[in-house]
Amino acid sequence: MKNSLQIEPQVYQELVDFYGQLFDMPPLSAKIYAYLAFDFERKGLCFDDLVETFCASKSSISASINFLLNAELIKSLNKIDERKRYFLINESFINIRFEEIVMRMKREIKILDQLSEFRRTQVNNTEYEKRYSLYKSLLEKNIANIQETLDKL
Repeated sequence: MKNSLQIEPQVYQELVDFYGQLFDMPPLSAKIYAYLAFDFERKGLCFDDLVETFCASKSSISASINFLLNAELIKSLNKIDERKRYFLINESFINIRFEEIVMRMKREIKILDQLSEFRRTQVNNTEYEKRYSLYKSLLEKNIANIQETLDKL
């Protein structure tokens, strides 16, 4: 791999592993995403830079870029005086990711409320109700905390 960005190899590898697992990415997509994390000046890298950096075929790089664009993990920009597209990490992805997490937690609460209500008609289990109440409270606190943080971003 040729580097056009200054990277720390150990951190880079950890990012590749982490994001690859977190977002269920193909290996090359994870490598590109982790590499773009080192673009601290947010200048972006063009397609040719990525082909050269990763010594991969144009079709492989293109497929990886499309995966990342479709997942909204990266975005592209065109500079006024150039025809090339540049790719960089989508800074608003944090909002997208955590809004999705909040939606999943709200959905879980709704489903578990329905289950709990049905369970009460079948059996009286105060221990279960206490545990469920604690779990629901934890989810609600996390939702409030995430939403408060998102409002600040």
